[in-house]
Amino acid sequence: MPIHFGTDGWRAVISDTFTFHNLRLVVQAIADAINSGDWHTNNPSGRSIDPHKMVVGFDTRFLSDRYAADVARVLAANGYTVFLSQADAPTPAISYAVRHLGAAAGVVITASHNAPRYNGIKLKAAYGGSAQPEQSRRVEVYLNDNEERSRGPNMMDWDQARKLGLIERFNPIPAYYDHLRTLIDFDKIADHPPRIVVDSMHGSGREVIRGILKGTGCEVHEIRGEMNPGFGGTHPEPIGRHLGGLAGAISTGIGDLGLATDGDADRIGAMDGRGKFVDPHKIMALALRYLVEERGWSGPVVRTVSTTRMIDRLAERYNLPVYETPVGFNHIADYMLKENVLIGGEESGGISFQGHIPEGDGILMGLLLVEMVAASRTPLDVLVDDLLKDVGPAYYERKDMRLNHPVAKTKMVARLMEEAPSEIGGETVQDVMSTDGIKYIMADDSWLLIRPSGTEPVLRVYAEGRSTTMVTELLKYGEQVAASAT
Repeated sequence: MPIHFGTDGWRAVISDTFTFHNLRLVVQAIADAINSGDWHTNNPSGRSIDPHKMVVGFDTRFLSDRYAADVARVLAANGYTVFLSQADAPTPAISYAVRHLGAAAGVVITASHNAPRYNGIKLKAAYGGSAQPEQSRRVEVYLNDNEERSRGPNMMDWDQARKLGLIERFNPIPAYYDHLRTLIDFDKIADHPPRIVVDSMHGSGREVIRGILKGTGCEVHEIRGEMNPGFGGTHPEPIGRHLGGLAGAISTGIGDLGLATDGDADRIGAMDGRGKFVDPHKIMALALRYLVEERGWSGPVVRTVSTTRMIDRLAERYNLPVYETPVGFNHIADYMLKENVLIGGEESGGISFQGHIPEGDGILMGLLLVEMVAASRTPLDVLVDDLLKDVGPAYYERKDMRLNHPVAKTKMVARLMEEAPSEIGGETVQDVMSTDGIKYIMADDSWLLIRPSGTEPVLRVYAEGRSTTMVTELLKYGEQVAASAT
């Protein structure tokens, strides 16, 4: 199976395609790409960059630490000084270390929220976010070129690299903590500390939220914080159906607020004191309202095409521009690199805000939720209810529908654009957009998004309605589209 290095790096099944041999080939291509000419031209931070310095981190998956050591050996053999994390660490902490240390780039061994059988590589640029598409394409060019020329990876002996100072072990957490303290008001948290249950889902966010909240007076109980490369047999994705343990812990009375992070802690999910899941749509909307009304911040707001329009209604009130992007945080990062974005996020839980690196950060957003609850002296469920009264109601659901065969994404989008209905569920279709798939926006601000995969026989259907009945009708229309595509 060929290795495809995409905009979010490379992911594959462990010991199938994700092997030590293939990993070394990919890292050699990364080294070659960084060594080639204009890799460092995109440096919006203006910070000085050492073109011979690299940062490497890893998550809690099976063999991730050993894979990371091999990454360091290949990079060292290519003349880089490598700062290798001492232990598993959140991807945002590694990304921040890249910027903080002035490194040329960073490599994180992780498959994020994917199933336990997967592992992968995320490539980080000098500004502390995912590599640009053109940088990732360059890696793929060198990967293919090296294969054609039968050029294997350079490798250096571990002990020799350590002796020469080309591999240094470091702890990325202290500098990351210092940075988070500039973004979160820990004094407000200490004035009214909530009781928190943190579900790290056995990922690399374990102990991080609890660690930084020490001394604030918060009672923090952590579940699934022990090392478990199989993640307890579940996907380490902080969505409602995977958080039964968090709901159970809250039901015992040990906490009033639940926070959950995914396998590499760049995504957030939450749970209120009643054990009800609070999705990223509501988290981002609450954060936007808090940052504007309580902190007095302003700036553009960026959201993906699949994210709630509660954001738009709030932004209109505050007279803030809203940019809609295709799915994927890299598109949000593009705006964060160009403008002083107030907040950017996506429905999957990757959210970041002003002053931070251009990357989703579950740790940061979890702490902001703690600050919001503490500052308002109001439980999360009351904050959510007030939000929905203010800019709701908003009901959301997503379904991934299997097709009998893959469909050409561009052709299906063109057809759905041409055959756009005049109404769905009794509401007039007011606008049709093709930012990423096809999106029908209703007169009452409900919407339906249909995204053909293009690489697998799956139709992703997203719906947000002003009532549960409307969501049902929108999804029913999506099912009709799926049936017509088979």
